[in-house]
Amino acid sequence: MYTTDSTYPGIEHTLSIERFSTYLGWAGGDRNQAVALYTLNTQLSESLYTPMQMLEVALRNRIHQVMSAASGETWFDQHEHQANPRQADMLAKAKQDLTDGRKGHSPGAIVAALTFGFWTSMLGREYENLWQTTLKDIAQRDDGKGLQRKAFAAPLAPIRTLRNRIAHHEPILYWNLRKHYDAILQMTGWLSPVAADWCRTCSRFDALYPEHGVTLVMSPAG
Repeated sequence: MYTTDSTYPGIEHTLSIERFSTYLGWAGGDRNQAVALYTLNTQLSESLYTPMQMLEVALRNRIHQVMSAASGETWFDQHEHQANPRQADMLAKAKQDLTDGRKGHSPGAIVAALTFGFWTSMLGREYENLWQTTLKDIAQRDDGKGLQRKAFAAPLAPIRTLRNRIAHHEPILYWNLRKHYDAILQMTGWLSPVAADWCRTCSRFDALYPEHGVTLVMSPAG
C-alpha cells in the first residue's frame, strides 16, 4: 500500500481526469491511493533521470572519443558514418539548433546537441563492421572482456522508450523498473566504472522502489 501525507483535494483536475484515470484504475478506484501512485510514479521518474543522463553522456562521449581517434573530430560529417538514413537529418537539426541559438559548430558543441537517437543509431546493425573495427573500444565488461554489438545495443531500445516516457511525464509504474535500472547501471559501468559508481551514489531509485516491486490492480495495454 502506498500512501501520501495529504489527499490534495482537486489535484486530479489539474492532472486531467483522463490522466488520473490510469492511476485510479491501478488503485482499484481508491482515489487517495491513486494520488499516492501518481506521486510514486513522479518520484521514480525523477530518480531514473540521474542514471539515464549519465548513460547518455557517457555513451556519446565514448563514441566521440573513439571515433575521433580513428577518423578525426568531425567523423560525424563523413558519409560512411551516417549509415542510418535518419542520422543525416539528426545532424542537420543539431547544427540548425546551434545556429538558432547563436552557438558555434565546434565538434564538442555538435556532439552535445545530437540526440540520444543519433547515438543509439550508431549501435544499429548497419554499423556491425564499424563495431568490429572501432566502436567495440567504447566499452568492456567488468571482467575486461570485449562486448558484442548486440549485447550492448539490445538493452538500449527499451531504455530509450522509458526515457521518452519520463520526458513526457507518462506513467511508468507498470514497467519492470528494477530490470531497466540495473541495465542502465551495467551499461554505464561498461562505458565508465566511475560513472556507474556516481549513479549508485546519487540516484534515489533504490531508496524509492519498493522491495517487491509496485503492485497494481490493473495495467494498461502494452
